[in-house]
Amino acid sequence: MLQVVSTVALVALCVGVAFAQEGEAEVHTKSWFDLFKSTGLVGILLVITSMIGTAILIQYAVNFNEQKIGNPTLLSEVDALLSENDLDGAFTLAQSDQSYAGKVIAGAIGRSVGGYEEAKHGMEEAASVESFKLVAKTSYLSLVGNIGPLLGLLGTVTGMISSFQVIENLKAPTPGDLAKGVYESLVNTTMGLFISIVFLSAFFFMKNKVTDIMLRVNNQIGEILSRNLSPEAQKEAGGAR
Repeated sequence: MLQVVSTVALVALCVGVAFAQEGEAEVHTKSWFDLFKSTGLVGILLVITSMIGTAILIQYAVNFNEQKIGNPTLLSEVDALLSENDLDGAFTLAQSDQSYAGKVIAGAIGRSVGGYEEAKHGMEEAASVESFKLVAKTSYLSLVGNIGPLLGLLGTVTGMISSFQVIENLKAPTPGDLAKGVYESLVNTTMGLFISIVFLSAFFFMKNKVTDIMLRVNNQIGEILSRNLSPEAQKEAGGAR
């Protein structure tokens, strides 16, 4: 890859020197749209990739929050049912909820017949499975962030091929003849790097956010189980009766 970048830089330098030697040439600045048109098919693929990544990011921003992952209402209702020793009601309520918290609680109560320790193991197993699923979803942002620079590199190579074809076919190519291929290389590289920076940053932010929410929800569920299913809680409940 270093050789590819070095070659592109050399071609760009040659074109720049040639332009500098044409002192009488008119200065013409290309618009962003003109630059994009030079990217060819790879540029279109980069735009599609960025659109897919943006759609995924918006979806995750809407769904990955404490209300939808932790569902505080469910936690309070389950706590109330367990305090009344209504295990069946709490299990049915948790099982009907599709949130992370609901699935973890259902996993815990489903094993509570074996006692408090068994319920804790059920919670840990369910949390492990569901946390893996959520974190795996965030990895799609990482995928987009890694595809971007690879497509940009593809555009770099195709632009170099175009420039060298011009050099091969024309006896005395002008800077204008070479510029299209150089633009294709550099603009595609820029777009690919931009996609990578945006979506890899979003991936790390979203992954850390989801992990933090899951840890807090796990602690809340653990407290609910301890408060209602632990041997100490059962003794207190028995004494109250």
